Amino acid sequence: MIGRGSPTGALTEQEVRAIAAEFVEREALAGKRVLAIIPDQTRSGPIDVMFRSLHDVLGGRARALDFLIALGTHPPLSEEAIDRRLGLAAGERKTKYAKCRVFNHAWDDPRQLATIGHIPSAQVAELSGGRMQDPVPVTINRAVLDYDVVLIVGPTFPHEVVGFSGGNKYLFPGIAGPEIINMFHWLGALVTSPAIIGRKWTPTRAVVDAAAKLLPTPRLCMSMVVRGDALAGLFCGAPEDTWSAAADLSDRIHIVYKERPFRSVLSCAPAMYDEMWVGGKCAYKLEPVVADGGELIIYAPHITRISVTHGALIERIGYHVRDYFLKQMGRFADVPGGVLAHSTHVKGLGTFDNGVERPRTTVTLATGISEALCRKINLGYRDPASIDQDEWRGREAEGYLLVPKAGETLYRLRNDPFAPTGSPA
Repeated sequence: MIGRGSPTGALTEQEVRAIAAEFVEREALAGKRVLAIIPDQTRSGPIDVMFRSLHDVLGGRARALDFLIALGTHPPLSEEAIDRRLGLAAGERKTKYAKCRVFNHAWDDPRQLATIGHIPSAQVAELSGGRMQDPVPVTINRAVLDYDVVLIVGPTFPHEVVGFSGGNKYLFPGIAGPEIINMFHWLGALVTSPAIIGRKWTPTRAVVDAAAKLLPTPRLCMSMVVRGDALAGLFCGAPEDTWSAAADLSDRIHIVYKERPFRSVLSCAPAMYDEMWVGGKCAYKLEPVVADGGELIIYAPHITRISVTHGALIERIGYHVRDYFLKQMGRFADVPGGVLAHSTHVKGLGTFDNGVERPRTTVTLATGISEALCRKINLGYRDPASIDQDEWRGREAEGYLLVPKAGETLYRLRNDPFAPTGSPA
């Protein structure tokens, strides 16, 4: 593995280019067809720097250097959004970078997908700790089969479904088909987000890595760790090794420990979260520090919709605790596991007994989503114009927490009540 990282330092673009050049030489990528997998705009990170560096050290030497955007089930990027993601001026992709093609992934287009294998029932049961049994087909964007190397390029953060994002997760769900996406998201919901998020080794990570092993195309990875706008680390090599190093550094950078829970948390969504499907991260990362009976407010006046892709389903089923679905699975048999998982992750922990749902906390939206729709989907509502951030600022001792840019940093209690048995807090 090549690269380095520091919780306090930052790599310059020149250093990134030097690491990339060394990596390209060591892996003998010259003359090969390389498909780079990159995240969309909902992940922070200097993808522009990585794009320029790869183009400069490999673009003129590779037989092909193309880029596939790991959208998962997110909407496709427009041409203008692709340019912004790559840090390019309008027209540059047709001139200076004309040899590099850029594609959107389409998770629901069978023409784009290929089945590369199956995870059998016995392995599903083993990986999931007995929580799931059904075998699952592993489908992926068929473009990966047309290249000599798949090169994953993306950042690592604490993540509600797999523990830490990055590595093979950019393949599954990043460029995967619906079956494996829904399977492992629902597995994450069964385990619950507070028991997974910010944990390195999880059942869902095991599923992702098992699926990746079925890919016949060789895999490499450039794992990034960002701190604010700085690149704190870059690790290049096998996806499993680079992800492990990145997760260790992310653990030191992206987890904030608090001594006691808060009765009111104002979680402010950045502009990159443009719908509740991704804005839910502002709940996932803060739920562990909300007191029992407390309120978590997602403040995002710019968010006006639930989801382009899944909004109709969410409007139909609403947001509920896990057991609400588990104890009524017959009612929701036609709803994809990934949609159910999103619902439970936003709503948080709670119980459902004798037809009564009791969430551990209250989740309230102070967004551009109407009060009527908030009530319909079983979330609280506040007029965003009524929110004054100063009411939360500097009042941690009173039980009020303000998080100005939520979604990527995990907040956890020092004495973590959600840690799995036998795991360190």
